[in-house]
Amino acid sequence: MAHENEFVTIDRKIITRPFLFLLTVTIIGFVFIAIRYVKGIGAVSNLSDGYPWGIWIAYDVATGTAIACGGYAMAILIYITNKWKYHSLIRSALLTSLFGYGLAGLSVTIDLGRYWNLYNLFIPSRWQFNSVMFEVAMCVMAYTLVLFIEFLPAILEKIKGKDNRLSKLAAYIYPKLNNILIFFIVLGITLPTMHQSSLGSMMTIATHKLHPIWHTGFLPLLFLINCIYLGFAAVIFESILSSFGFNRKYEVNELSGLANIIPWLTVVWVSIRIGDLIYRKEISDAFSGDFYSVMFLIEFLLIFIGSIMLLNEKIRKSPRWLFITACLILFGGGLYRMNVYIIGFNPGYGWRYFPSFSEFMITLGIVAFEVLLYLIFVKMFPVLPSGHNTEVIVTEEVLEKSEKMAGRLEWQER
Repeated sequence: MAHENEFVTIDRKIITRPFLFLLTVTIIGFVFIAIRYVKGIGAVSNLSDGYPWGIWIAYDVATGTAIACGGYAMAILIYITNKWKYHSLIRSALLTSLFGYGLAGLSVTIDLGRYWNLYNLFIPSRWQFNSVMFEVAMCVMAYTLVLFIEFLPAILEKIKGKDNRLSKLAAYIYPKLNNILIFFIVLGITLPTMHQSSLGSMMTIATHKLHPIWHTGFLPLLFLINCIYLGFAAVIFESILSSFGFNRKYEVNELSGLANIIPWLTVVWVSIRIGDLIYRKEISDAFSGDFYSVMFLIEFLLIFIGSIMLLNEKIRKSPRWLFITACLILFGGGLYRMNVYIIGFNPGYGWRYFPSFSEFMITLGIVAFEVLLYLIFVKMFPVLPSGHNTEVIVTEEVLEKSEKMAGRLEWQER
């Protein structure tokens, strides 16, 4: 499934001003993580018995893994619906997914109060098969490994071009990995389907703690659809941002195709959401004007406006508007998950939670580290589409002009 010469390495220096800025934020975040392990979780967080999950779980895990579902969404589009014209976007989507899921796992270890018991997860005799959290943990770990294997061809392509023992080993593994890669692609589609719906299932047990606007039996289905349209929006966001940052031509045709899919997914998602509120007779709460109603309306309007805009073909062909609409979808869809996991969650009278400065800095540090790794990898390995090579661009432009010229000549001859 690897497509050599379809991807290129960005030939730029790694250490730049943005790199140093991100490195600074990463170091600050990791200093607070070190404090957490030295002094305990209470020294850096406002977590309590009422709020055992803060932004590390609500954002880094529940929301972050959904935004990192670009690889999952692209795999469905390419390998299930056979849309191979989008294959050039797959490696950058896999890379962001790999870092998103890997760092979500890191966030869980930071959030665990008794992290020294984590090894129990690897002892089969201590597995709890009835636990949704166990399924999520196993699926996330397995999917992170699958993402790495799916991305491995990019690393092997870089290594096997040299003249040493490692390159010979890479050249030996590369074709064999290609032959079995389809097995990991199937796993890469199955595992997120399981754990993304399970992330919704976990909050169904919070019957009296989660606000009725968000608590529903449809949470697993809503979370699953939500992660797919967030995945497509994340691919658009990453592609436009990397094209702008590296001064490359925008992949408008491919991104326009992805943008055309998002409104169909959000229409299904919004229909289930509103239909469920009407059926449960909670629609009046959603428009009551209180704090929870406002949060619902913000999430709803961001998704709705972004989706409506994407129905316009001119907007889908504009990199600027594609970026804006992708941001609207990402903020709206991400806010939905934050509402379910933290904003709409009320453990009872007397409990309050607002993230501490340290919690914010640890989250910022993890996000900065993810972007930092992305910048390093795209400059070390063939990740971004090669369609922007000068030769290819010139060839396409020449072909387009040739076709137009041929059309004019044909018209003149008539």
